[in-house]
Amino acid sequence: MNSDTEIINKTDLLSLHPEELEELVVGLGEPKYRAKQLFAPMHSGTAPEQISNVGKALKAKLADTCVYSLPIIRKKLVSAIDGTVKYLYGLSDGNSVESVVMKYKHGNTICISTQVGCRMGCAFCASTIGGKIRDLEPSEMLGQIIVAAKDIGERISNVVMMGIGEPLDNYDNVIKFLKLVNCEEGLNIGYRHISLSTCGLVDKIQRLAKENFPITLSISLHASDDATRSSIMPVNKKWSIDKLLGACKEYYATTGRRISFEYTLISGKNDNRDSALRLAEILNKALRSHTDTMPIHVNLIPVNPVSETAFSSSERKTVEDFAATLERKGIRATVRRTLGADINASCGQLRREEERRKVT
Repeated sequence: MNSDTEIINKTDLLSLHPEELEELVVGLGEPKYRAKQLFAPMHSGTAPEQISNVGKALKAKLADTCVYSLPIIRKKLVSAIDGTVKYLYGLSDGNSVESVVMKYKHGNTICISTQVGCRMGCAFCASTIGGKIRDLEPSEMLGQIIVAAKDIGERISNVVMMGIGEPLDNYDNVIKFLKLVNCEEGLNIGYRHISLSTCGLVDKIQRLAKENFPITLSISLHASDDATRSSIMPVNKKWSIDKLLGACKEYYATTGRRISFEYTLISGKNDNRDSALRLAEILNKALRSHTDTMPIHVNLIPVNPVSETAFSSSERKTVEDFAATLERKGIRATVRRTLGADINASCGQLRREEERRKVT
């Protein structure tokens, strides 16, 4: 997690499950109940040395053998339109990631990052420019939520894993994060309030199905034929749309959880009526039969312009026509509501600006 060897060799406290924390404190010669005194305060943003009912002896032992680190807010943008908050976080090794907090009537939702950078290479995404630097630890994913909640002074009740990085490319750490964020003693965010977005790592989708978490899986599809998808999403060269949809059908059969399909509309690339008709056809054919009533939902997303690409957003009427075409074919379609338009709330842009500043 840190570049310093001494820190690397220390135990990352915030990445420990309650039973692992118990094992740690017992190993330090302390009674097991000390773990409960540590776990809840740490998950609300209190460092061990600041926890009042933990003795000096244990604090000293923890300082010698463990590390507790939260990201720092390097930059914060607040939308004057809808109150959306965008954070650029600094990590302990000098790297940075982004989170976005969106305010809804039903509660606050945070979109978190799972990696520093991304190696998936999707042509329309700012997060992948410059490639992947490293995976985030479970503690660094939790830390984004903890720091944001403290900063806004409100509970965050929903999590979307759709920020910088491909969650399933950091599989083990993401699974541990999911278990930690769901802990009643900690942030206590229910699995049904968590969405995980993937560009389509078929083998990892199959593994995730066996975990049987009642989370919402979102698939970044973005095209209705292999040629188009491969041109904007290199992952499709390994796993075709047919293989991806096959894994989605298996996931639904195993978990019973609805899958959401994300489709970024790029002007002149994938937004015409033929693309919509083809999308409806492949989804209905792959995921439905006379005896299968799998619900299908497509979330349409006008592309966010990125300076390094030549892509532009579709016209509003084109987006509406695309959605209407899907609906006529029995596919539920919604257009993602744009939040934080005045602060460019899509992930990857702030970190990209930071990296450019470092170079200059």
